[in-house]
Amino acid sequence: MKKLILTLLLGGLLMASASAKTAFVYFSATGTTEKIAKDAASAMGADIFEIQPVHKYTSADLNWHDKKSLSSIECNDPKSRPAIAIPIDISGYDTVVLCYPIWWAYAPKIVYTFVESQKWEGKKIITLCTSGGSGLGRSGTDLAKYAKGADFRGGKDFTRGKADEIKKYVEGLLK
Repeated sequence: MKKLILTLLLGGLLMASASAKTAFVYFSATGTTEKIAKDAASAMGADIFEIQPVHKYTSADLNWHDKKSLSSIECNDPKSRPAIAIPIDISGYDTVVLCYPIWWAYAPKIVYTFVESQKWEGKKIITLCTSGGSGLGRSGTDLAKYAKGADFRGGKDFTRGKADEIKKYVEGLLK
């Protein structure tokens, strides 16, 4: 009888871990973050979703040297929350790997729009970024504050990362 109960418990645990679903959700204005997110999601057999802005960013919008560019204005406004064109539903996922570029040491404001639009209770969140030099900084922990109820597992800059390195990193955080 003890063996049967133990077998059922172990089987249930294995089934639960096998059914754990991971989604990669990314925002990419130039394609750099998109490539890393897609490659890593493929390596992990995870689903992938793109955060698509209603207003597509042009190169002029992304000119960080211009204080009047759209990205500069958004980054300097803590309340800015650009609209998302297509809603993303993460309700069926246990883990969300959020991928984004670093803009002015933070995640772009549209990523905050996404995070604030979701129900995070019982989910794990991992942040991965691409950066021109500033690295992840506090962006992951900052986003985690807005992901109410999520279990923030950590984050890392993978600007030059390869899919197998990202897979190993994410799987290590989920142990």
